[in-house]
Amino acid sequence: MTVVVIGGGIVGLSSASELATRGVDVVVCEQGSIGNGSTERAAGGIRAQFSTPVNVDLSLESMRVWDSFEERFGIDIDYRRTGYLFLARNEDTAAQFAETVAMQNDRGVPSEVLDPDAAAEHARGIDPKKFEAATYSPTDGFADPHLALQGYARAAANSGVDVRTNTPVVNVLREDAAARGDGRVTGVETADGSLEAEFVVNAAGPWAGEVAAMADRSLPIAPKRRQIAVVEPDDPVPETHPLTIDLESGSYFRPDRGGDALIGGHFGASDSVAEPDAYDRSVDFSWAADALETASEWTTCFGPESALKRGWAGLYAVTPDDTAIVEETVPGFVTAAGFSGHGFQHAPATGTLVADLVTEGTTSLVDIEPLSSDRFEAGATHAETNVV
Repeated sequence: MTVVVIGGGIVGLSSASELATRGVDVVVCEQGSIGNGSTERAAGGIRAQFSTPVNVDLSLESMRVWDSFEERFGIDIDYRRTGYLFLARNEDTAAQFAETVAMQNDRGVPSEVLDPDAAAEHARGIDPKKFEAATYSPTDGFADPHLALQGYARAAANSGVDVRTNTPVVNVLREDAAARGDGRVTGVETADGSLEAEFVVNAAGPWAGEVAAMADRSLPIAPKRRQIAVVEPDDPVPETHPLTIDLESGSYFRPDRGGDALIGGHFGASDSVAEPDAYDRSVDFSWAADALETASEWTTCFGPESALKRGWAGLYAVTPDDTAIVEETVPGFVTAAGFSGHGFQHAPATGTLVADLVTEGTTSLVDIEPLSSDRFEAGATHAETNVV
């Protein structure tokens, strides 16, 4: 069996590596360089504190791999479990925390609801008077996306995967529906010629909607530009500090090296749809100033002497409910996209799901019915509210 994977980011390479271990011949078509889309520009968060069961399950299955990544892949990805701390300013959000944490606990996540004073003990400098409640899990954290991508790239190469960079896919080939009855995918057309395949995997991230259109399917995946700033704060942020999120403002920060911090958020112009082939990859300094000012409103870490050092922009592939699409969209065409900022952390589990769908036609790893694109037409969406 031959499978073509479209996209050389971490989801595509995880899928390719897992398929190859099952004896599948795999060709990865990446239009640029490996990881050049979203992976290399990710913040690297890994957490199980999600508000929907399917995202929690994807996290837990992925964490099994992240926990043993160096042993499996031979690369230290600088995986640090410093925790995630979610903060709620209003009573409605705080009231949802108890239900969300109960669901997480039922699935084995050691999260807990905290009062603001207890939250301040985990995150030095936050103002407890501004918040109603918080949730915290010590097993959440972050890793280096570049190193993780290297691990998957090496594993794919060692398993015989044919990775073709600078090879854009220009069309998805399908049999005539009248002749076969289901219009099954038969391969892809690239700038260098056609490739025959029994399955094609759409792991194209921000370009996934365009790739789906090549297979005559419309998927609600929008590329949205997100930014991160590296800041030298007034008060150095300890490397043990949790990644801390003010849900209402959409502002977050996490420790970097040497007391610096990464600051981000999904507010203002950062929520606009971008052109994935022509977006600005540099940070907007006006946005960075707003991000720094927003963070300074709820934590004393960022005072008037804080200095912006650098930053960058990348793309989220966003669905209307901030949850991925993982399915066989048409016969022979598997979609693994629309992770809405969670693609890096969910890549290990997604690789297994893709390989299961290709080789078995189903999967038992997690219940993927909530990841079907049919949910949008059926009105069966459950929006992920713990968005970073």
